[in-house]
Amino acid sequence: MAFLPVLFLLLLTVAHRAAGQDPEDPEALPRGCGWGLVRPYTLLCDLDSIWGVAVESVAAGGALTAVLLALVLLCRLHHIGEAEKRSAVGPILLLLLGILGLFGLSFAYLIEQDESLCLLRRALWGLLFAVCFSCLLVQGVRLHRLGRERRSPGSCALTGLALGLSAVQGIIAAEWLLLTVLKEGQAACLYLPVDFSLACSYVLALLLAALTAASLALCGKTRQWRCNAIWLLVTCLLSLLLSVTWVGFYLYGNAWLGRYPDWNDPALAIALVAQGWLLLIFHAIPESHICLRPPPQPTAPDYFDTSQNSTRMRETSFDEDIPLSHRQFVENQGYGYSDENAAGLRSGSSAAQHNSNTAARPSAPFRSNVYQPTEMTMILNGGAVPSAPPTYTGRQLW
Repeated sequence: MAFLPVLFLLLLTVAHRAAGQDPEDPEALPRGCGWGLVRPYTLLCDLDSIWGVAVESVAAGGALTAVLLALVLLCRLHHIGEAEKRSAVGPILLLLLGILGLFGLSFAYLIEQDESLCLLRRALWGLLFAVCFSCLLVQGVRLHRLGRERRSPGSCALTGLALGLSAVQGIIAAEWLLLTVLKEGQAACLYLPVDFSLACSYVLALLLAALTAASLALCGKTRQWRCNAIWLLVTCLLSLLLSVTWVGFYLYGNAWLGRYPDWNDPALAIALVAQGWLLLIFHAIPESHICLRPPPQPTAPDYFDTSQNSTRMRETSFDEDIPLSHRQFVENQGYGYSDENAAGLRSGSSAAQHNSNTAARPSAPFRSNVYQPTEMTMILNGGAVPSAPPTYTGRQLW
């Protein structure tokens, strides 16, 4: 949302300056700016000040990457069936929007300062960083809930929480501008670097909170989300290191090198582009890949593999692997022999009563003399039903 106003205001400024300024002598323009760009936009094409062209190219590539990644997420959203993964889509899209804002705001530091441009820089700098770091914070909260309770808040709830946290920085920036520009009548471009850094202190608090949430998520019970927590922790650590670096250089490095205030705009523009690419590489792209990755397919158990868990073998019934036709054959054989077995037992009992004077001879049940293939026999024979029992060389009972 913040990128569109930035782009619109920049386009209006370019059109106004191009229409209201007379064309200059091409020989007075810097090398590489002979195709229409004049002051104050010469840093976009000046090959002598190569840092402007480099920042412009890297920012344009990052903006294109963020747009393509957002389009892929939106197009593949209906393929994400797991609720735990769908809850991360909203914060990722909001983060990509904040990254677009960072890349777009870097172009504002490639234009010479004026009052309206300085207001835009001061208003959007902390707000865009707050959007990005609040997305990291809600991702840490999400992973912490998944690691402990195996459930996560919804995507809309996480996105709303991130927007609410970002609105606090918007209020701080608005109050700072009202107190310094409107009440005191100070020019928007005349401010101390210390004031600028203090106005972004809430952003640093959000980053520290995101780092804490990522550390807690890494200590969760479920190992499934450890990879997400590791990527988030690395992103927060690198962002903290980058923030400390650019703040230290902005406050003390320029003055120590004797480049204050000439290197203020390059330092801030490079910090914006570096932070945008850092968030893309270490969080947005890995998190999107994990969300879009299909779930693993369950594998069929191998009953003859002794390396598998014995409890799983005991809990699994062999009837599940027997074809239905062989299973019906076994059941039909059992039902068929039951009547004959009962008749044989009745005839055996009557014969015993008739020959009561003779010596009693032990007799085996009828079903013991009829070969019935067991389930394990059919499995070992590949589903074929043997026609006769194995031969015995020993002496039969009768």
